[in-house]
Amino acid sequence: MANQEQTKQMQNGAGFVAALDQSGGSTPKALALYGVESTAYSNDEEMFDQIHAMRSRIIQSEAFTGDRVVGAILFEMTMDRDIEGKPTAQYLWEDCGVVPFLKIDKGLADESNGVQLMKPIEGLDALLEKAVSKGIFGTKMRSVINVASSKGIKANVAQQFELAGDILSHGLMPIVEPEITISMDDKAGAEDILRDALLGALDMVPADQQVMLKLTLPEKANQYKALVDHPKVMRVVALSGGYPRDEANRRLSENTGMIASFSRALTEGLSAQQTQAEFDATLDTSVGSIHAASVAG
Repeated sequence: MANQEQTKQMQNGAGFVAALDQSGGSTPKALALYGVESTAYSNDEEMFDQIHAMRSRIIQSEAFTGDRVVGAILFEMTMDRDIEGKPTAQYLWEDCGVVPFLKIDKGLADESNGVQLMKPIEGLDALLEKAVSKGIFGTKMRSVINVASSKGIKANVAQQFELAGDILSHGLMPIVEPEITISMDDKAGAEDILRDALLGALDMVPADQQVMLKLTLPEKANQYKALVDHPKVMRVVALSGGYPRDEANRRLSENTGMIASFSRALTEGLSAQQTQAEFDATLDTSVGSIHAASVAG
């Protein structure tokens, strides 16, 4: 029943997906922006204790509920930890009404043909089985596009959809994320190539299955409308890609049917030094603005 309810929420929920999935490489920067300097921890375990405390504070905030935040993407260590004595994914759904997803990629390979594919994911089947056992609804995997290269972008999409097939076979919903770098030359050209490659890949998805897409906010409004409307796409979510929150919200509001899946733009302005009231008020403002942009189209 929970899975049916989660499916309904992800199909129709009027809100956005919070990206709480910073991993090893991006964690120190995320903590520094939150006001936790590197002197506050002496090894990776202590660093992840700090980031879990930050994520727990966000999830436990009165501003973080399923009426505006329909889903949240977790890092594996976050999934493996508890909040108030409950596994994080269980707490998200039962206490917040937020559908849990899991980041599964293990970083990027070196650039080739203008793109960075995902590194091989060792132990993928075991990870997906664990995700199912933890109550995870779906997964997310990120690769990157740096150049408007047809060959590279097609290879990027092919890898994403090959993995999506494995994820679907475990009964999980894959979020396909071929991120376009916002500072690249001919970003609009890359977006045209990516849209067409995704439409081609979707034709190969079995008729009774769907995927989700996570795409960089485009240069042209409604660039991805054909993907939003595609019967094999449950939802198209947008990554902020480094745009400040106001700019990300402005761009998102111009794209009908896309909803946010922001990370840095979500946590902008939050600080470990804030009182709980200050923290909740800041997060409420952030959640409110991202929610408004997500439903504007």
